[in-house]
Amino acid sequence: MRQLEHALALLQREARPGELAGMARFGINPERRLGLSMPAMRRTARHLGKDHALALALWDTGIPDARIVAAMVAESGKLTARQMDAWVKGFSSWDVCDQVCANAFLASPLAWRKIPVWAARSGEFVRRAAFALLASLAVHDKQANDARFMATLALIEAAAGDERNYVKKAVNWALRNIGKRNPALNAAAIAAARRIAQQGTRSARWIAADALRELTGEAVQTRMRMRVHSCVAPEAVTS
Repeated sequence: MRQLEHALALLQREARPGELAGMARFGINPERRLGLSMPAMRRTARHLGKDHALALALWDTGIPDARIVAAMVAESGKLTARQMDAWVKGFSSWDVCDQVCANAFLASPLAWRKIPVWAARSGEFVRRAAFALLASLAVHDKQANDARFMATLALIEAAAGDERNYVKKAVNWALRNIGKRNPALNAAAIAAARRIAQQGTRSARWIAADALRELTGEAVQTRMRMRVHSCVAPEAVTS
């Protein structure tokens, strides 16, 4: 495939093998990695443009940098459920997981359907994908109603006892992002965090304490009060 050869040549041109040791210190799996910076991967993806066939070919190389670029050039609407499942099973590093969720899965019409499926799986990065995707949706899906996010709090509570680092951090991330969406979800997320704290496991205590620190903090609460004030009708303010 000529386009794949071109894409791989671009990636090789940006390779930074000397950065791999530093990446590993941040928990990034260096296996088969070229060491591209995120700006370089974004630049490469912009040059290549949206091309779903190319995205699938890049994914099949198994090169983590190529897989991140694959997420950027993929056409989200063309991703099938089978392809999404295959990609999450191929995750072996948190950065690939998060970038695929934020760039390819986020805009897929299958995104919401996949969250409870992956949250119920045992694989560390498959489960992380569920909550990384939920965290991204909490920020970017402006059309989703509160009920949709409320329903995911049960998934968050169920996963809060998972002691694996990359799972618990994603669970915490999703809970915090939901709680920053609006005042109603802030209250619901705080209540969920308090229930999580009662679970008693080390991971649950960490998730709850970290989420409560942010969600009850002055910065978030000020933003929530501003949201409430902005929703009050002018006549209600002056009456």
